[in-house]
Amino acid sequence: MDECASLTFMERLRRRWERAHTLLCVGLDGELERMPAVVRAGAGAGEDAAEAALVAFHQGIVEATADLVCAFKPNSAFFEAHGPAGMRALQRIIAFIHDRYSEVPVLLDAKRGDVGSTSQAYARAAFEVYDADAITLQPYLGAEALRPFLERADRGLFILCRTSNPRAGEFQDLRVSRDLGQTSPHAGASLDSTASSLRPVPSDQSEPPPPLYLYLARRVAETWNGQGNCGLVVGATYPRELAAVRAAVGDLPILVPGIGAQGGAIAASVRAGRDSRGHGLLLSASRGVLYASTGPDYAEAARREATRLRDEIERARGA
Repeated sequence: MDECASLTFMERLRRRWERAHTLLCVGLDGELERMPAVVRAGAGAGEDAAEAALVAFHQGIVEATADLVCAFKPNSAFFEAHGPAGMRALQRIIAFIHDRYSEVPVLLDAKRGDVGSTSQAYARAAFEVYDADAITLQPYLGAEALRPFLERADRGLFILCRTSNPRAGEFQDLRVSRDLGQTSPHAGASLDSTASSLRPVPSDQSEPPPPLYLYLARRVAETWNGQGNCGLVVGATYPRELAAVRAAVGDLPILVPGIGAQGGAIAASVRAGRDSRGHGLLLSASRGVLYASTGPDYAEAARREATRLRDEIERARGA
């Protein structure tokens, strides 16, 4: 039996950080129209062409970069856009990673979150159909919506907190009339716990109330993480906010999208987000790695770019 198969997602991730010395996560977000002509030509022109091209391209990227990453992060949208062919391709790519590189966990970027049986169906799809090791989730409906995921101690959950898009602050930066100093029940409290320990901010308080994203971060760390399987998502384009989240949640893992093509600064993100052991981050790059070349050398170019990013992250980590 594969040793990694008996480990939870978080155990595998921490082992990867410590043994492979990498915080780099490569996103698998390939778009057919941007793939090298050699890949599209090799896939043929039949009804299975999209599936064949998606599988060939992403397997090439995986083979070229697997030793450089702490995780792979396929984005479900880029596969679902192709209907059944894309969904089959996603299954095949995840199975390929598990078979060839079982030490590297797979984080499905799907941003799910709904209530009742819908959430249960989303969890089954992610963990049983696609066999992902972890998933991204959105918390707007509260812990009730995420219960089918939160109960899976073997899988990882990365909950949107402070995202990297330019208008993220429209809601995430809203100030809440609560005092984070008295926020939540003890770690591992029931998911049904209410914020009974929260108290309104006094009207004469000189400090402004905290932003919503910080309240959410503390809630996830102290209440929702009863199974030890939660992490957060904070964009690399906001290192100050990343530092605030890290200070609020201790060593909780943080997925940091936005390095590379989105312009997030690596050194600033590492300084702001590393945990007490010097890791604790999944710094994610997609387009800059996937499309480092549009020629037949796309996999070799992807490896060069992934190596550059991994090394830059390690230099920042050692600084």
